[in-house]
Amino acid sequence: MKLVTNKQQLSGTVHVPSDKSISHRSIMFGSIAYGKTVVKNFLRGEDCLSTIEAFRALGVNIEDDGETIIVHGEGFEGLKKPARQIDVGNSGTTIRLISGILAGRPFASELSGDDSIAKRPMARVMNPLNQMGAVCSGHEGTEFPPLTINGSEKLQPIHYDMPVSSAQVKSAVLFAALQAEGMTTVVEKEKTRDHTEDMIRQFGGSIAVNDREIQVTGPQKLTGQEVTVPGDISSAAFFLAAGLIIPGSKITLTNVGLNPTRTGIIDVIKQMGGKITIEEVSSENNKAGTLTVEASELKGIEISGEIIPRLIDELPIIALMATQAEGITVIRDAEELKVKETNRIDAVANELNKLGADITPTDDGLIIRGKTSLNSGRVTSYGDHRIGMMLQIAALLVENGSVELNRAEAISVSYPNFFNDLEILFK
Repeated sequence: MKLVTNKQQLSGTVHVPSDKSISHRSIMFGSIAYGKTVVKNFLRGEDCLSTIEAFRALGVNIEDDGETIIVHGEGFEGLKKPARQIDVGNSGTTIRLISGILAGRPFASELSGDDSIAKRPMARVMNPLNQMGAVCSGHEGTEFPPLTINGSEKLQPIHYDMPVSSAQVKSAVLFAALQAEGMTTVVEKEKTRDHTEDMIRQFGGSIAVNDREIQVTGPQKLTGQEVTVPGDISSAAFFLAAGLIIPGSKITLTNVGLNPTRTGIIDVIKQMGGKITIEEVSSENNKAGTLTVEASELKGIEISGEIIPRLIDELPIIALMATQAEGITVIRDAEELKVKETNRIDAVANELNKLGADITPTDDGLIIRGKTSLNSGRVTSYGDHRIGMMLQIAALLVENGSVELNRAEAISVSYPNFFNDLEILFK
């Protein structure tokens, strides 16, 4: 696909798509709760649709009229043995979180996905679930999908010190803990996004959180709720970056979710000297706001430590911002980028360097030397939606020649209308 190049003065307002993480979890919680859950502003990207189909395969009645989704939950006990292998598509969130739910069910399930999912490491999820009494195994003795999960109705609580910072692993253990007899304690390495904890409370469950220590005493029964999904800051990030690095630009983004465990990119923008204003609009279960950014003179910084889990999905577009900042930007402690839809450390360095950037990949991050001019070239998304969108924003900076993107279709996983929304901003 030929990308749009050579743009200046982007201007306008974009309504970013709904939050992917909350959309996934709304279906999951609705499916394990008792009664009706009504979901508004659901993200109809391929990943989240895979979650709907996965729970339909488990016998859950889920209606979708194109506006509102209604999940008719019958509790954990209402889940039925699937008639066939469950296909999660490209969704790592689906396969990891649903594993925690299936760990406590008295039947065997098999989970598979596309070529990318077949390369995603699952030992990080299987190990704690096996400690709790489930029997989870990967393909032919490996840690990779297809996964087989032999659940147990007698899950045991555990004390689990997480070896990796991963909201997906944490969430899988918490879903299992809701079914176990007694108190499970999870201790995080660094605090990660807490949508699962928030939604346990929203659906009437009980959970104790003390900094990085989380405790759930099971078994618990949840009750169906109404969920309005805010806009996804991970999707907004691409337009935030565009507004900051494209000369003369000013972009406003509405209804952006502002959960504090997800707003690391805002902190980074401020540290880099970016012009950003935030108008918050909060409700009990939906902290959101309007963000406005303007073209700015950015400076290189170091990004490491406890902020990393708060912006892990935004690091590819932050790396692009760093190519347009004065000085060196260093990203550390981001090993988790290696086990996303692709190895995002290598993907970012390889593809932006093709366009003239100066980026050195490291074992746990990137060293980015700015400020660089970007040139024409042929690039690939590697089938990773965030790499694809980042490369389109990069192409806007290319003044001469064209940029060809291979595997552009991956963008529809999280942002089906990305190119249409981008076009809104062209003067």
